[in-house]
Amino acid sequence: MTEPQNTDLPLEVVDREPASAIEKRRWFRFRARYLLILLLPLFLFSGGVIGMYFQPPALQKFYALTGLQPGGGSETPIALPPEIDLPPDMMETMQVSDVVGLARLMPRGDVSIVAPPYGAGDARIAEILVATGDRVAKGTIVARLDNQSQLESAVRLAEANVAVRQAALMQTRAGVQNSLDEARAALEQAQTAATEAAAEHARALELHQRGVTTKTALDAIAAADRQAALAVDKAQATLARFTAEVVDMQPDVIVAARNLDAAKADLDRARLDLSRAAVRAPITGVVLDIHARAGERPPAIGIMEMGDTDQMMAEVEVYQDRIVAVRVDQPVELVAGAIGQTLHGRVQSIGLTVGRQGLISDDTAANTDARVITVMVGLDAASSAIASRFTNLEVIARIDTRAPARAPQ
Repeated sequence: MTEPQNTDLPLEVVDREPASAIEKRRWFRFRARYLLILLLPLFLFSGGVIGMYFQPPALQKFYALTGLQPGGGSETPIALPPEIDLPPDMMETMQVSDVVGLARLMPRGDVSIVAPPYGAGDARIAEILVATGDRVAKGTIVARLDNQSQLESAVRLAEANVAVRQAALMQTRAGVQNSLDEARAALEQAQTAATEAAAEHARALELHQRGVTTKTALDAIAAADRQAALAVDKAQATLARFTAEVVDMQPDVIVAARNLDAAKADLDRARLDLSRAAVRAPITGVVLDIHARAGERPPAIGIMEMGDTDQMMAEVEVYQDRIVAVRVDQPVELVAGAIGQTLHGRVQSIGLTVGRQGLISDDTAANTDARVITVMVGLDAASSAIASRFTNLEVIARIDTRAPARAPQ
């Protein structure tokens, strides 16, 4: 006999939602998920901009630990102020108002490149007449080129041509003078003969009127008188070919003189070409470096470098936002490990254009696209004597913007 089923057991009550509500909730979850994905790049971009702009301490420590520079990995990095590692002694005396920048030591007027003269062409260097460290005056021959012998022969040829033209002028002048003298003498002779013939004709005519001479004799004397008159006209025409009484104004003499002038011009040009065989110092200064040797073609960078090291300068690159505090005649302190001591000078001039940073630190990740203005600093006599051995040395310059400018002397 089977037991009856217990119908009083509790039953599970399931609250079933409508299918439309379930689908709607799923749709909202789907939209929220993709909306978060779309907003994620915006959040990342905003965080990067805020971090680069405000530079929170955590981000600064990250860049300090990794050695990275904001924007340093880009071909066109952000133009940030150049980071300069100041020496400890400069850090101790550093003031908030001081302006710091990288600088380069240079002679007054910068380094002068000694190049071969214009028109040297294919010439090679025959000899170098100076050595590094020599002091030479402006215009001194510092090197010679191998085209000197060829140019000297051209000068000798031009000198010989001038001598020939001078002889031709003298010959022409003498010939013209002789011809002029002969024409004058012929005219005087013809005039004298004409005067005598006219007098003889007058006497013959008088005698013929008296019946002393015959008609035939009178006609002969008259014919001689006319011939004498024609001889005068001929002598006058010959003398008239000379346009002036001065020999140098005669056409033949003028042509010969112009030929001589042309020969002298050729000689001057040959001598000028000869001067191109010598390389001369463009300034008075010290030979800093020599880039070529005898037998070589003059390089594109020049044969040698010179500089006026009696007065040394410093070319300081100041970041564009810091230039407003810089004034002419402010004192400047320059420090470099290679020198081992501090140099001093004063601001001489401030550039008028903003350019790209040219001096960079040793850090390979440093920003090289900072916008800077060039400030020229003149070193005092003692500092110039020290810096004269360190042209193009990179130093750190600190401009004291609080110090008053000196009164003009």
